[in-house]
Amino acid sequence: MIYEFRTYTLRPTNVPAYLKLAEDVGRPIRGNDFGTNHGYWVSEFGQLNQIWHLWSYEGLGERQALHAELAKNKDWTGEYVANVRPIIEKQEVRFMNGVIDVKPPADSGNLYEYRFYRVETGKAPQWLEAFQEGLKAREKYSPIVGLWHTINPQPHEVSHMWVYPDLNARAAARAEAAKDKGWRAFLKVGGPMLLEMQSIILSPTAFSTLD
Repeated sequence: MIYEFRTYTLRPTNVPAYLKLAEDVGRPIRGNDFGTNHGYWVSEFGQLNQIWHLWSYEGLGERQALHAELAKNKDWTGEYVANVRPIIEKQEVRFMNGVIDVKPPADSGNLYEYRFYRVETGKAPQWLEAFQEGLKAREKYSPIVGLWHTINPQPHEVSHMWVYPDLNARAAARAEAAKDKGWRAFLKVGGPMLLEMQSIILSPTAFSTLD
C-alpha cells in the first residue's frame, strides 16, 4: 500500500474558498474512484493556512493510472481544478510506504497530530522497528492512526499520526507516556537516531473521512 499525503498552502483569505470548492465540487467528483481518501484537515498549529489530505493506492502504478483517468474528467478539470489552482500558493507531496495502515478512531470530533522526523541515513528501518516495539507502551495512553516511511521526497523520513479528543487529552497522554518505562526505553534507543522533528496539529474539515 502506497500513501500520498498532499499539503496545500494558501493565502489566509483563500482557505474558506478552497474548502467550499473541495466539499461541493472536488470530493463529490472524485469520491474514492481515483484513490482512497483517508482524511482532509486544516492546520491549527504549526504552519497555518494549510490543507492536508491523505490518499492511498495499491502502488505507484495504480496512482499514475488513476490520475491519468481523473485528468480526462471534464468536470474535474473544468469545475474544480480550474477554480482551485489559482488560490493555491504552494503544493507539497509525500509518497509513503504504510508500516501501520490507517486505523480510524472509534469516536468523532477529534484533533489529529502528524509528526514527521528525519532520521540518520540508513537508520529508518531500525528506528521503525524500535518504534513499533515502543508502541506497546505508548498506545496505552492514546491510539496511533498510522505509521509511514517516506519514499519521496525525503527517503530518510518517518512519520506517524495520533488522534486526541482535544489538546488537553493530548497533553495528558504525552505526560503519562513520558513516565512509562516501556516508552522511555524506546526514546533512549530511537531518540539518538533523529536529526529533525516536526509536528503539526490538524483539525478535520466538515467532509473529512477521519473526523
